[in-house]
This record gives sequence, C-alpha cells and structure tokens, in this order.
Amino acid sequence: QVQLVESGGGLVQAGGSLRLSCVASGSFFSIKSMGWYRQAPGKQRELVAAITSGSTTNYADSVKGRFTISRDNAKNTVYLQMNSLKPEDTAVYYCNVKAQLNMFRLADDYWGQGTQVTVSS
Repeated sequence: QVQLVESGGGLVQAGGSLRLSCVASGSFFSIKSMGWYRQAPGKQRELVAAITSGSTTNYADSVKGRFTISRDNAKNTVYLQMNSLKPEDTAVYYCNVKAQLNMFRLADDYWGQGTQVTVSS
C-alpha cells in the first residue's frame, strides 16, 4: 500500500505564495505519476498539476504561469509551488499518486488526506 502525507497549506493574502509537499511511503514497485488536485466547496475535484516519472508536467489552464510542480524521485516527494495566489485558488488540495504495487499490476490511484489552502482578498 501507499501512504501519502501532505503539508504546507494555510492562509495567505492574494498575491502571496505557498508551497505544498507530499511524501509517499509504503511498499510499492514504482510510482508512475504524482500530482495535485483541488476541490472547492460545491465544486467537483479538479486536476491542478501532475508530473510523470520522466518529469513531463501537465497543468490546469487556470494555474499555468503561477504554479510549478516538481518531484524528488529519491525521496518519493512531490511539491507544488504556488505563486500569485488568487481567492479563486481557495480549496482543499489533495495529493494524488499513481503507483504500481508490483510489476504485474497496473497502477492504482492513492490520495492524501487533503490540505486547506485559503487565499484572502
């Protein structure tokens, strides 16, 4: 199984910055991709950014140019640097990892517990 521990959320004023971190631990064969999703009240969970094991990145249009995703494969850690934050970025941010438990199994999705990001105007 895979356990995810997130950190770095909080309250920040518009225009400010936050950095989220997520560490994956447990017994698994490989991690295919790591990413961040968010869910605002009354809205569906949406992809914010993702990064593959080969460092290919994918961003939601709403965060391009403001957020940067990166990963440290040796530490099984993914980061989300969020700059120029806006009130509409307020949401619970969830870490997502797609991991193979063994070489014969397709990758499964694992989720963190979520961390609140609140941007005040």
